[in-house]
Amino acid sequence: MPKQERAVVVTFGNFKGGTGKTTNSTMIAYALSDMGYRVLLSDQDPQANATSLFLKTKSEITDEIVSFNKTLMTAIQEENLEEIITEIKDNLFLLPSFSDFALYPRFLEKKFPNEVDRVRYFSTLIEPIKKDFDFIFIDVPPTISITTDSALYASDFVVVVLQTQERSLQGAEVFTRYLQSLIDDYGANLDIIGILPVLLKNGAAVDIATLENAKEIFGEDNLFKNVVKNMERLKRFDITGITNDDMHDNKVHKSYQTIANEFLTRLNKELESVGVDR
Repeated sequence: MPKQERAVVVTFGNFKGGTGKTTNSTMIAYALSDMGYRVLLSDQDPQANATSLFLKTKSEITDEIVSFNKTLMTAIQEENLEEIITEIKDNLFLLPSFSDFALYPRFLEKKFPNEVDRVRYFSTLIEPIKKDFDFIFIDVPPTISITTDSALYASDFVVVVLQTQERSLQGAEVFTRYLQSLIDDYGANLDIIGILPVLLKNGAAVDIATLENAKEIFGEDNLFKNVVKNMERLKRFDITGITNDDMHDNKVHKSYQTIANEFLTRLNKELESVGVDR
């Protein structure tokens, strides 16, 4: 896929918590950065799990304790996201979040009396930095909120992360229906790249049945062909940061390289369908 002149903005979502949105947005971002794409991840969850993972990763690489002086919330208040862009490794960057991001909805309510202006605000803030990246990924909390609305409005595409369990499937259904309401209510312009299945347990009957149900609901072509398997090493990354030291690390990275390649293929197909080649 050719490099873009402006970043493609992608939100990873599901209205069920714990489905792997953060894990997969960060790991696909990492894989794309290894492939030479410049990727910025905007952590818009007050729990800041993506921020924690990436800062640990940077510490692992540089052997230094990493801190930041300003959070995403502060940068939004000052209307300058560029000053908090944090380099994690070659081609991989972060807009770090913190617990203060929970104040974002209240900030928008005070700043804008009109709900449409609240929803559109974040898209105006990321516009100046799009020229510096190939991709901007947004990791959002699993809630129907102004935070999610503003991230989705700023996005060109969405990846729906589907863990193979019934509640996650229901959350994915609600999420995809909700996207249409954003298009109708606010004039959002976005499409779904695909539904990314995340196996709760490799080869389990429930997982297989959930995948079959998902194919019926969303259509087989809309599901990623490559699924995210349950890998213990992924859980370890939350403690150590993302490493690439041994065969177990290598297995994880190979898996996400494959998924990242399918992501690029699906994205290019979507872009070509509307006459854009980026």
